Amino acid sequence: MVLRIGVLGAATIAPAAVVRPAVREADVEVTAVAARDVARARAFAGKHGIPTVHGSYAALLSDPDVDAVYNPLPNGLHGRWTLAALEAGKHVLCEKPFAANAEEAEAIAARTNGLVVMEAFHYRYHPLVGRMLRLLPELGEIRRIDTWFSFPLLPKNNIRWDLRLAGGATMDAGCYAVHLLRTLAGAEPEVRQAKAKLRFPGVDRSMHAEFLFPDGREGSISVSLLSHRLLTAGARVLGSRGEMRVLNPFMPQVAHRLTVRTGGTRRVESVPRQPSTYTAQLRAFAGAVLRGEPYPTGVDDAVANMRVLDACYAAAGLPRREPTPA
Repeated sequence: MVLRIGVLGAATIAPAAVVRPAVREADVEVTAVAARDVARARAFAGKHGIPTVHGSYAALLSDPDVDAVYNPLPNGLHGRWTLAALEAGKHVLCEKPFAANAEEAEAIAARTNGLVVMEAFHYRYHPLVGRMLRLLPELGEIRRIDTWFSFPLLPKNNIRWDLRLAGGATMDAGCYAVHLLRTLAGAEPEVRQAKAKLRFPGVDRSMHAEFLFPDGREGSISVSLLSHRLLTAGARVLGSRGEMRVLNPFMPQVAHRLTVRTGGTRRVESVPRQPSTYTAQLRAFAGAVLRGEPYPTGVDDAVANMRVLDACYAAAGLPRREPTPA
């Protein structure tokens, strides 16, 4: 049994996220790519050894030799083409954020028709996350969780700055920070307050939000796409008996560090870097489709994450993102 994947768009993330990992997986093949610019699709296919090229997304969805679709299109197009893939009977691995807003995510969740739909929070499939969760009991009663993710995105014409494509720092970096916060808490937060800085009207370059969980735990996210630092990504969990800090939870295959302080002692841990987050995610996607294996970033989780992102924008006095018009 082999899972045959078609890629919607010749996106720069696609080789790292799906194409190269698939080469090393016996039960996965990338069999087709589509782009509105067919010359670009042909160049992408030639470079990566993909046998079939389509000149439109609709043509790829009609391809009987494609079982599943990888959707790395701009944020504002995620929902439309994920729904179209589901209507065509294809399983979907959709890049984050899952949709433009929670309403669109809910519409997708209502129309999965038994197909696998996974949001591509690749970090969630790395062993580091499992180790973080297993360490939480050592910290005692959890009181506060903080997550952060910032990096510089300087070009003004990058699609992640385009409001029409549902861009902004909260959508791009913030979705990771919110997801890790929710994962570590195992619960859904309420936004107490949020403050954004803008690069363009309506488009946030940074967001800081404070949260309250139903059991009284507190938390925060701090994210930016225009950071003076090269990269900052991490998490801090404070408990009644100690503290855990994690450096680079989102790309741990590059480098990471997990530090635990309890009872006056400090220890530093790491887990094996490999498999990469993308390889682990692709294996989980194939396992879900081919063998019915469970996976943590399904549609219910995606809807919950989008609700928090919408609430952050509302608390900061900004409009929620909207799907890109057809």
